[in-house]
Order: sequence, then structure tokens, then C-alpha cells
Amino acid sequence: MHKEAGQWKSIPTTKFYSMTAGVAAALRNWGISKGDRIAIISENRPEWTIADFAIALSGAVVVPMFPTLSADQTKFLLQDSGARAVFVSTKKQRKKIRAIAGETSIEQIVVMDQPEKDPISDGRSDAAPAASMHEIMERGTFPDPEFESTASRIAPADLASIIYTSGTTGLPKGVMLTHENLATNIAFSLREYDIGPEDISLSFLPLSHITARHVDFAVLYRGGTLAYVSSVDQLPTTLREMQPTFLVAVPRVYEKIHAQLEVKTKNSPAKWIYAWAKSVGNSHKKEILAGQVPHSLNWKLANRLIYSKLRSAICTRVKVFISGGAPLGYNLADWYATMGIRIHEGYGLTETSPVIAVNTPGAHKIGTVGKPLGNVEVRIAEDGEILVRGPSIFQSYWKRPEETAAAFEDGWFKTGDVGNLDADGFLSVTDRKKDLIKTSGGKFIAPQPIENSLKHNSLVAEAVVFGDQRKSAGVLIAPSFPVLEKWASENNVPFASRQELVEDPKVRALYQSIVNQINAKLADFEKLRKMFLIPEELRVEDGMLTASMKLRRRIVEEKYKHLMEKAAPAGAAGA
Repeated sequence: MHKEAGQWKSIPTTKFYSMTAGVAAALRNWGISKGDRIAIISENRPEWTIADFAIALSGAVVVPMFPTLSADQTKFLLQDSGARAVFVSTKKQRKKIRAIAGETSIEQIVVMDQPEKDPISDGRSDAAPAASMHEIMERGTFPDPEFESTASRIAPADLASIIYTSGTTGLPKGVMLTHENLATNIAFSLREYDIGPEDISLSFLPLSHITARHVDFAVLYRGGTLAYVSSVDQLPTTLREMQPTFLVAVPRVYEKIHAQLEVKTKNSPAKWIYAWAKSVGNSHKKEILAGQVPHSLNWKLANRLIYSKLRSAICTRVKVFISGGAPLGYNLADWYATMGIRIHEGYGLTETSPVIAVNTPGAHKIGTVGKPLGNVEVRIAEDGEILVRGPSIFQSYWKRPEETAAAFEDGWFKTGDVGNLDADGFLSVTDRKKDLIKTSGGKFIAPQPIENSLKHNSLVAEAVVFGDQRKSAGVLIAPSFPVLEKWASENNVPFASRQELVEDPKVRALYQSIVNQINAKLADFEKLRKMFLIPEELRVEDGMLTASMKLRRRIVEEKYKHLMEKAAPAGAAGA
């Protein structure tokens, strides 16, 4: 389903087939053959998935790219992959490609927007020609024997996709995933979930990211319906309109919902009811985490007054909540449990197609990422690194033999994450190995749990713990400015800019008190001795966060190095 002219429209399976067959026929006519790389640069929409299927079922290789990348970044990926054709969503994307096409192997551009809205011809003859995707989709038929014959010759070991990693450090690496890698992960990831033709899932996480693409594949595999959301800003409206039954989101989405409810109730007459409802929920948390509905009168009343309002703010029909792409954090998962919502956290990487482990309705333990999938083996190395192997694990990076060799140890893929397996077989991920902070005193600090605790406060949008090779740790905080500005108004703190706001003594004292609360729970060597507020939120567009909202720690540290350097002298300030 997708929205067109303000109305939701359905694409039945047979139409989806014929559209895909039409695109595959065009690829054959252009001489695209097995192993050729084809890029997709688009926001979420039905054409993304149609192009994905058409390319893959032609034996070619899908290379997804984020539409937010600059021309130079896109050029690097097109050059590195050697893509022969590219599917783009809009005139803006087409213009970006045409400006760099001469420096790449691109021979054909396919534009998703309808021709009458976005004329294909722009008078350029010195760049790759552009075709209308809608025109070639409409030429498709159902069934199409040639289409099916080509698809049937694809082997499990054939390359299906090259997905470039987010590049938290260094240049992006192309992860080579075969049809077997993707298919075996799809078959196992939702095996324990009751999802079928009656279910609706929103496709709003960027499809250029492996998590979103996998979820959509898995839902289609189960016969469910996808409703496409082209921008995350449209998510609240789409939740109300489509009433999905299955929701997969990154932690940032769950964080924002939590922050909104906290702010709404903080100074309202209902704040005591909210506090009471949290205490009631806390006493019934074990039942919620076991997938049961409590029957006490207090819970029923709290559900009517508070919990049901939260579910209505998300969607009343959602029966399964999953979190992936980044760490959810124990505090946030715990809060949702007290509100009557069980979030199933999962874990994986692009290199693992992606799911390694996930909590399920039948096997759930809060604070963990669940048990490994039935066809994935996990073991913990001596230094705590999580190692995995199985049919969904990639074999190599595109044209990066040295990095490929470094990624494996005796046949096990080194995830770069640190964690542990408990006696019941549940996997916990404590941090990224390379993110561990080693103080000059030789102590190791895991920053993510501390950062997640800070972000649980609605006043904190992002937190970055630093202190590598320093005597003590500190934290850089990006405030949640809507919440902070409301607080400033209520507490007579005047400001003309965000810079003035974060420099105000009252505001600094407010955030120092938040840090002090966290420090009270930390070991002495972990305590945050310095705190800095920055006058901006960290954003994907600025390169500070990956598309799945993970922190690009090294980039953030480089940008704010001048602030962090002030933390060099040790001391108890701010402790």
C-alpha cells in the first residue's frame, strides 16, 4: 500500500508481479546480465521493492544507496561497485547522478516519479539516458515465462546484493550478501512470530539499510501487507491511518514516544496518576514480560487511564513491537514494560544478513537481545568479543581481501561487539569493542550503557561519553531542545539562541544534576567528571548519526574535540 494524492492505494500481488516482470524485461533489453551491479537511490516507496525484486530475479546485484548522500559520496559508491544502471526516485536525484555519471560506469538511469509530474527529458545528451520506471512497469505481464525461467536459474551461492556499511570509521565497505545469506535469515528471523496475511507492517526505516529491507522481505515472505512511509515525519499520521499490527523501529522512535509522554505528564494535573500507574505497572512487570495480560483491578484501572493512552499514541492494533538497529537500553525497555508494552529487542549486523539473535514471544528476557537464531552459532572470545557463524554470514567485502581476512578468525566472523551468553542461552551486547574507553589509569569503561541511561531522561537527545587515554571520563550532551525550551519558559530562563540557552547557569545546573544522578550509580573510575552541552542536536544529515540512528562516535569526537580537550585535567568537577 502507498499514499497517492492523499489517498491510500493498494497493489495486489499479481500487479506487483507484473510490474516487477516489466522492469526485469527492461533490464534484459538493456543488456543487464548475471552479476551486473544496479544501484537504487530512493526513499521508501513501492518502486524501491519492485526494483529490488526485478534486479535480484534477473541475476543482477542490488546496490542500495542512501538518497541523503552527497554527490561525491554517491560517486564513490558507484565507482567502487561498478554499477551499470541506477534507479532514482526524483528529478533531484536524477540531476545528482547526471552530474557525476561521466565519472562512473552508469549507462542507464531509471526515474521512479511519474513522467507527468517529473518530465524525464531535460535536454542533456552528454549523460546516461533516463527512462520512466512507470512506463516499463506497465509493460509487464502476469505470468511471464521468460522472467520465471531467468529467476529459476539463480543459485543460492550467487551474489544478490552489495550493501555498504555506514562507515563509522574509514571508507564504506561493500558487504557481499548471497541469495542464501538473505533467504536463510528471512526463513528463521520471524519463525517464532505469528505473522500472516492479515498483518500490516509500516515500511518507514530506510530501505537502504539492511534492517528495514530484511523486515520487509520477511513480512512479504509471510504474506503480510507493507504500507510505505516515505519520511519518518509522516510516521505518526500513518500509524493512525493504517493501524499496523506489527511494528519494527529503531530505539530513537521508542525514545521519542517515551519523552513525549514524560513531558506531557510532568507538570499536568495527571502527573500523580501517571506516577501511580508506573508503580502498578512495575508490580505487574513480570506478567507483561511473560506476554500475559494482568487481571488485577489496579492494573485494569491504570490501563484505562494511562497505558491505553500510550498504546493509542502509537497504535492500538500493534501486537508485536520489535527494536533493532541500535541498542535499546535496559531503562527504556523497563519503562515500556511498566506501561504494559513488551518490546522484543534484536541484534545483528549488515555482515550477518542481519539478524543474529532476537527476543520472541516464547523466549524473552529483558536487557538481552534474545537467543541466537536456530541456524546461527554464537560464541564469546576470550576478550569478550561476540563471534558468529552460519549460512547467513557474509563471505567477503567487495574488493577488500585484507579487510575480509581480518574480519574472520578460524571461520568465525568477528562482530566487533562485546557481550556474553547467559546460562539460559540469551545473548547480551554490552558495547562496541572499538568504543570501549581505556583511561590513562588502565581502566576500561563501556560508554553505551551510561549513554543510554542519560538518554532515558527526556531532556537528553544524545549523549557521548569520552575519556580515552584521559585520567577520567566526561560527557558531551545534545539537549532535546523542544523539552529544554519548554522548561526554560516555565522557569523564567530567557534566551535568544540555543547557544545562550546551553550557556545559562540554570540550564547547566539542570543537566549537571542529571549527570550527578547517573554518577551515583557508577563505579568511581566510570564517573563523568566533566560535562559539556552543545547548542545543536546530532543528526543523520550532518553525518553525526548513521541511518539507523547509531552514534558516529569518531566523527562526533573530531567535531567537538576542542570541547573535549578542556576535560584533559583530572578532577572531581561535576562529579
